Amino acid sequence: MKKTVLISGGSRGIGAACVRRFATEGARVVFLWNSSSDQAVMLQAELRQEGLDVAGLQCDLRNPDDCIHAVSEAFSLLGHLDILVCNAGTSHMSLFQDVDDIAWSDAMAVNLDAAARISRLVLPSMIEQKSGSIVFVSSMWGQIGASCEVVYSAAKAGLIGLTKALAKEVGPSGIRVNCVAPGLIDTDMNAHLSAEDVAAIADETPLGRMGKPEEVAKAIVFLAGEEASFITGQILGVNGGLVI
Repeated sequence: MKKTVLISGGSRGIGAACVRRFATEGARVVFLWNSSSDQAVMLQAELRQEGLDVAGLQCDLRNPDDCIHAVSEAFSLLGHLDILVCNAGTSHMSLFQDVDDIAWSDAMAVNLDAAARISRLVLPSMIEQKSGSIVFVSSMWGQIGASCEVVYSAAKAGLIGLTKALAKEVGPSGIRVNCVAPGLIDTDMNAHLSAEDVAAIADETPLGRMGKPEEVAKAIVFLAGEEASFITGQILGVNGGLVI
Protein backbone atom coordinates (compact mmCIF):
# COMPACT_ATOMS: atom_id res chain seq x y z
CA MET A 1 0.00 0.00 0.00
CA LYS A 2 1.30 3.46 -0.90
CA LYS A 3 2.15 5.81 1.94
CA THR A 4 -0.25 8.71 2.43
CA VAL A 5 0.99 12.18 3.34
CA LEU A 6 -0.60 15.47 4.43
CA ILE A 7 1.59 18.58 4.14
CA SER A 8 0.65 22.04 5.37
CA GLY A 9 2.10 25.05 3.57
CA GLY A 10 2.71 22.92 0.50
CA SER A 11 2.43 25.34 -2.42
CA ARG A 12 5.84 27.03 -2.22
CA GLY A 13 9.40 26.68 -1.00
CA ILE A 14 10.18 23.82 1.37
CA GLY A 15 6.57 22.64 1.34
CA ALA A 16 6.42 22.36 -2.44
CA ALA A 17 9.76 20.55 -2.44
CA CYS A 18 8.28 18.08 0.06
CA VAL A 19 5.21 17.54 -2.10
CA ARG A 20 7.43 16.76 -5.09
CA ARG A 21 9.77 14.50 -3.13
CA PHE A 22 7.09 12.41 -1.44
CA ALA A 23 5.08 12.12 -4.66
CA THR A 24 8.03 11.07 -6.81
CA GLU A 25 8.86 8.41 -4.23
CA GLY A 26 5.41 6.93 -4.74
CA ALA A 27 3.36 8.47 -1.93
CA ARG A 28 -0.17 9.77 -2.26
CA VAL A 29 -0.03 13.42 -1.20
CA VAL A 30 -2.52 16.06 -0.12
CA PHE A 31 -1.12 19.52 0.54
CA LEU A 32 -2.72 22.58 2.12
CA TRP A 33 -2.32 26.12 0.87
CA ASN A 34 -3.88 29.45 1.76
CA SER A 35 -3.08 32.48 -0.39
CA SER A 36 -0.72 31.11 -3.07
CA SER A 37 -3.42 29.87 -5.42
CA ASP A 38 -1.41 30.19 -8.64
CA GLN A 39 1.51 28.22 -7.25
CA ALA A 40 -0.80 25.57 -5.80
CA VAL A 41 -2.67 25.06 -9.08
CA MET A 42 0.58 24.89 -11.05
CA LEU A 43 2.17 22.40 -8.64
CA GLN A 44 -0.85 20.11 -8.67
CA ALA A 45 -1.14 20.24 -12.46
CA GLU A 46 2.58 19.65 -12.99
CA LEU A 47 2.73 16.58 -10.79
CA ARG A 48 -0.54 15.12 -12.07
CA GLN A 49 0.82 15.39 -15.61
CA GLU A 50 3.64 13.16 -14.42
CA GLY A 51 1.07 10.61 -13.26
CA LEU A 52 1.57 11.37 -9.57
CA ASP A 53 -1.21 11.26 -6.97
CA VAL A 54 -1.33 14.84 -5.61
CA ALA A 55 -4.18 17.10 -4.51
CA GLY A 56 -4.13 20.63 -3.10
CA LEU A 57 -6.72 21.98 -0.66
CA GLN A 58 -7.20 25.61 0.36
CA CYS A 59 -7.10 26.12 4.11
CA ASP A 60 -6.59 29.14 6.35
CA LEU A 61 -4.71 27.47 9.18
CA ARG A 62 -5.65 30.29 11.54
CA ASN A 63 -9.29 29.23 11.23
CA PRO A 64 -10.20 26.13 13.26
CA ASP A 65 -13.22 25.35 11.07
CA ASP A 66 -11.06 25.51 7.94
CA CYS A 67 -8.62 23.05 9.51
CA ILE A 68 -11.36 20.62 10.49
CA HIS A 69 -12.82 20.72 6.98
CA ALA A 70 -9.41 20.35 5.28
CA VAL A 71 -8.35 17.38 7.41
CA SER A 72 -11.72 15.71 6.84
CA GLU A 73 -11.35 16.22 3.09
CA ALA A 74 -7.79 14.87 3.20
CA PHE A 75 -9.00 11.69 4.89
CA SER A 76 -11.75 11.39 2.28
CA LEU A 77 -9.13 11.58 -0.47
CA LEU A 78 -6.48 9.41 1.18
CA GLY A 79 -8.51 6.95 3.24
CA HIS A 80 -5.97 6.97 6.04
CA LEU A 81 -2.91 8.99 6.97
CA ASP A 82 0.63 7.71 7.48
CA ILE A 83 2.62 10.97 7.55
CA LEU A 84 1.92 14.55 8.59
CA VAL A 85 4.34 17.35 7.73
CA CYS A 86 3.60 20.67 9.44
CA ASN A 87 5.53 23.13 7.32
CA ALA A 88 3.36 26.27 7.12
CA GLY A 89 5.05 29.35 8.51
CA THR A 90 5.35 33.09 8.25
CA SER A 91 8.15 35.45 9.24
CA HIS A 92 7.88 38.66 11.25
CA MET A 93 10.75 41.13 11.45
CA SER A 94 10.68 44.09 13.83
CA LEU A 95 11.96 45.28 17.16
CA PHE A 96 10.21 43.34 19.89
CA GLN A 97 8.86 46.47 21.58
CA ASP A 98 7.07 47.31 18.32
CA VAL A 99 5.21 44.00 18.18
CA ASP A 100 1.56 44.48 19.07
CA ASP A 101 -0.85 41.78 20.23
CA ILE A 102 -2.28 41.29 16.74
CA ALA A 103 1.12 40.65 15.17
CA TRP A 104 2.11 38.32 18.01
CA SER A 105 -1.12 36.33 17.76
CA ASP A 106 -0.92 36.04 13.97
CA ALA A 107 2.67 34.76 14.04
CA MET A 108 1.86 32.23 16.73
CA ALA A 109 -1.31 31.17 14.92
CA VAL A 110 0.49 30.28 11.70
CA ASN A 111 3.83 29.02 13.01
CA LEU A 112 2.82 27.15 16.16
CA ASP A 113 -0.92 26.93 16.80
CA ALA A 114 -1.71 25.54 13.33
CA ALA A 115 0.82 22.73 13.72
CA ALA A 116 -0.66 21.80 17.08
CA ARG A 117 -4.23 22.00 15.74
CA ILE A 118 -3.59 19.85 12.67
CA SER A 119 -1.69 17.32 14.78
CA ARG A 120 -4.58 17.01 17.23
CA LEU A 121 -6.96 16.41 14.34
CA VAL A 122 -4.93 13.57 12.80
CA LEU A 123 -3.66 11.89 15.96
CA PRO A 124 -6.84 9.91 16.80
CA SER A 125 -6.57 8.09 13.48
CA MET A 126 -2.84 7.44 13.90
CA ILE A 127 -3.38 6.18 17.44
CA GLU A 128 -6.14 3.86 16.25
CA GLN A 129 -3.92 2.39 13.53
CA LYS A 130 -0.94 2.22 15.96
CA SER A 131 1.40 3.90 13.48
CA GLY A 132 2.25 7.28 12.05
CA SER A 133 4.95 9.87 11.64
CA ILE A 134 4.78 13.61 12.26
CA VAL A 135 7.49 16.06 11.18
CA PHE A 136 7.44 19.69 12.27
CA VAL A 137 9.41 22.36 10.41
CA SER A 138 11.04 24.73 12.89
CA SER A 139 14.07 26.95 12.23
CA MET A 140 17.60 27.45 13.47
CA TRP A 141 16.23 30.64 15.04
CA GLY A 142 13.99 28.45 17.15
CA GLN A 143 17.18 26.87 18.49
CA ILE A 144 19.31 29.96 19.11
CA GLY A 145 17.03 32.99 18.65
CA ALA A 146 17.36 35.92 16.26
CA SER A 147 17.46 39.64 16.99
CA CYS A 148 14.51 41.47 15.41
CA GLU A 149 12.78 38.12 14.85
CA VAL A 150 11.76 37.47 18.44
CA VAL A 151 8.17 36.47 17.64
CA TYR A 152 9.26 34.07 14.89
CA SER A 153 12.00 32.62 17.09
CA ALA A 154 9.59 32.08 19.98
CA ALA A 155 7.03 30.33 17.78
CA LYS A 156 9.63 28.08 16.18
CA ALA A 157 11.09 27.28 19.61
CA GLY A 158 7.59 26.22 20.59
CA LEU A 159 7.62 23.65 17.79
CA ILE A 160 10.80 22.17 19.22
CA GLY A 161 9.17 21.80 22.63
CA LEU A 162 6.07 20.36 21.01
CA THR A 163 8.20 17.80 19.17
CA LYS A 164 9.99 16.55 22.26
CA ALA A 165 6.93 16.35 24.52
CA LEU A 166 4.59 14.83 21.92
CA ALA A 167 7.18 12.21 20.96
CA LYS A 168 7.15 10.96 24.55
CA GLU A 169 3.37 10.97 24.71
CA VAL A 170 2.54 9.14 21.49
CA GLY A 171 5.59 6.90 21.15
CA PRO A 172 3.84 4.03 22.96
CA SER A 173 1.13 4.24 20.27
CA GLY A 174 3.69 3.59 17.54
CA ILE A 175 3.85 7.22 16.39
CA ARG A 176 7.12 9.03 15.82
CA VAL A 177 7.46 12.83 16.09
CA ASN A 178 10.52 14.67 14.80
CA CYS A 179 11.53 18.14 13.68
CA VAL A 180 13.81 19.78 11.13
CA ALA A 181 15.38 23.16 11.85
CA PRO A 182 16.43 24.74 8.54
CA GLY A 183 19.04 27.46 8.29
CA LEU A 184 19.15 30.06 5.52
CA ILE A 185 17.22 28.48 2.65
CA ASP A 186 16.59 29.94 -0.81
CA THR A 187 12.82 30.47 -0.49
CA ASP A 188 10.33 33.30 -0.87
CA MET A 189 10.49 33.89 2.88
CA ASN A 190 14.10 35.02 2.49
CA ALA A 191 13.62 36.90 -0.77
CA HIS A 192 13.65 40.22 1.11
CA LEU A 193 17.30 39.73 2.06
CA SER A 194 19.80 41.76 0.09
CA ALA A 195 22.71 40.15 -1.72
CA GLU A 196 24.97 41.58 0.97
CA ASP A 197 22.85 40.00 3.74
CA VAL A 198 22.93 36.62 2.03
CA ALA A 199 26.68 36.85 1.46
CA ALA A 200 27.25 37.75 5.11
CA ILE A 201 25.26 34.77 6.38
CA ALA A 202 26.85 32.45 3.84
CA ASP A 203 30.25 33.62 5.00
CA GLU A 204 29.37 32.56 8.56
CA THR A 205 28.12 29.17 7.34
CA PRO A 206 30.79 26.45 7.25
CA LEU A 207 29.48 25.11 3.93
CA GLY A 208 29.60 28.67 2.55
CA ARG A 209 26.19 28.98 0.87
CA MET A 210 22.41 29.09 1.22
CA GLY A 211 20.53 25.84 1.38
CA LYS A 212 18.01 24.61 -1.17
CA PRO A 213 14.40 23.66 -0.41
CA GLU A 214 15.08 20.23 -1.87
CA GLU A 215 17.80 19.63 0.70
CA VAL A 216 15.38 20.27 3.54
CA ALA A 217 12.75 18.09 1.85
CA LYS A 218 15.17 15.16 1.71
CA ALA A 219 15.71 15.44 5.47
CA ILE A 220 11.95 15.56 6.09
CA VAL A 221 11.30 12.53 3.89
CA PHE A 222 14.05 10.65 5.74
CA LEU A 223 12.63 11.45 9.18
CA ALA A 224 9.13 10.53 8.04
CA GLY A 225 10.13 7.20 6.52
CA GLU A 226 11.06 3.70 7.59
CA GLU A 227 14.80 4.42 7.45
CA ALA A 228 14.25 6.55 10.56
CA SER A 229 12.10 3.93 12.31
CA PHE A 230 14.01 4.20 15.62
CA ILE A 231 14.26 8.01 15.60
CA THR A 232 11.78 10.13 17.52
CA GLY A 233 11.82 13.38 19.48
CA GLN A 234 14.85 14.64 17.54
CA ILE A 235 15.71 18.03 16.03
CA LEU A 236 17.65 17.75 12.78
CA GLY A 237 19.48 20.91 11.76
CA VAL A 238 19.66 21.50 8.00
CA ASN A 239 21.76 24.64 8.19
CA GLY A 240 25.12 24.08 6.52
CA GLY A 241 26.82 23.97 9.90
CA LEU A 242 25.81 27.47 11.00
CA VAL A 243 24.28 26.04 14.18
CA ILE A 244 26.20 23.13 15.68
